This record gives sequence, structure tokens and C-alpha cells, in this order.
Amino acid sequence: MHLGGRGAAENRQNSSINGVLTLQNHVWVDVTLHNTALPPLAIKNPECLGLLHQLDRGRDVWVQHYCILKDGCLYFYATLRSTPAQGGLYLQGYIVSEQALGSKRSVIELKPPSEEFKTFYLCAENMNENKRWITALKASINKWLPLHQAIQDFMNRPLEETRM
Repeated sequence: MHLGGRGAAENRQNSSINGVLTLQNHVWVDVTLHNTALPPLAIKNPECLGLLHQLDRGRDVWVQHYCILKDGCLYFYATLRSTPAQGGLYLQGYIVSEQALGSKRSVIELKPPSEEFKTFYLCAENMNENKRWITALKASINKWLPLHQAIQDFMNRPLEETRM
């Protein structure tokens, strides 16, 4: 989910995921939304941070962001001193890979779990930074059970285990 979506497709994505997230009412969602209001360096214990360029496919340009990776969410800021975050991307279910794209030899591709969501292309200042981000993104995603799997696991529990 891209918290700062701009287009109609992203708004549909946001509303469909927001519906699921509202049903789940998970503390993690509250923390993530809280983090978007914080300056980048106020997010405690980030898994990775630094400059990334995001491909804006509509304008075919690379836009620089200061990014913070925390708990399966990638937060996008205009600069290191910006508040609030311009947006965030829930990474659960995304597949991270390194690709060549146009004139760039090393680009981070974030491929969504479903075609209804957007594929994101990011790149750091150099190949070593890209590798650092790829490692961190994969580790962050793998720490969290995909949302659809968590809901399915909850729904498959015996009734007595789901009562409060």
C-alpha cells in the first residue's frame, strides 16, 4: 500500500487495502500511520535509511527521496528534514530483485503480489548502495507474515482460540 498515492489506480489500491486493514485493526497499522507524521530521523531503529531515486513512470524521470525502511514499510520523504512523509509503501508480499532498466545497470524492482498493485523501481547512488537496500528490503519483508496469510491463518483457527 502506498500511503501517499496520487493516481486513481493507487486510490483504488489504498481503499481496498484500507478496508482489509480496518477489519484487521492491527497495532502495526497504527504505528505505521504514526510514523508517517514523524521526521525521518525520529523513526527509531530503522532497518535501512538513505537516498533513493524512484522512477516516476508518468513523467519518465527519477525523483530523489530520503527513505526509511522500518518493519516492512518504506517511508518516502522529500529531504532528510521533511515532515511528514510524502508516502509509504507496505512491502508485505512484494518481491525484491535487481534489474537493468534503461540506462541504469542496477535498479531495485519491487514487484507486488498481485497485478492490481503497482511495481516500483528504485535506485541508490551506486551498485553497493543498491545491494545494501536489496538485502535490507528482503530481510524486512521476510520478517513479516503477508497480510493475506495472517488473515487466512486467523480465519482457520478453531473458534475457541479466536475469542477474547
